[in-house]
Amino acid sequence: MARQFAVSDAGVTVENADITVVFVNNDAGPAQTLEFLRAWVGQSANATSAQQRVELATQVTAFPTLTSTTPQALNFGEAISNIIGGTAGAAGTSGTDASAEGGGAVTPMWEDAFNVLNGWLWVPTPNEVIRLRAGESSGFGLRMPVAPTTLTNWAFGLVFGEV
Repeated sequence: MARQFAVSDAGVTVENADITVVFVNNDAGPAQTLEFLRAWVGQSANATSAQQRVELATQVTAFPTLTSTTPQALNFGEAISNIIGGTAGAAGTSGTDASAEGGGAVTPMWEDAFNVLNGWLWVPTPNEVIRLRAGESSGFGLRMPVAPTTLTNWAFGLVFGEV
């Protein structure tokens, strides 16, 4: 079984442009693959129905400028992740709530939309798991490519396994 970690944040006020809310970039060091197993987005600021686009995407250099967010182990007593918190989206780092997107090309892999009253949850079947190999030139992000109507009280996250 893969060691599993979550990178998440809650109660966040997001930017008013397209925004990467979670970004993970694999380490070039240990020969590991990251398997992305779950993603979610929700909002709790009001009770007004609104549609929101969301996407899972890769991005190459230059990466987003992020709030450093360290992956948390999902199994108590598990060794720490090979990924550490970082603000530049560099190899071996993770972060949340980008303040700037960076100039790197973004390639959507999975695009969807949801109603903010319900939130959004992506749990792939085994054949749909997205994998990011060690040493890839791109990182993996959860994004809202269109500005949300309400910018406050967002929660979001990614769960990944190190295999």
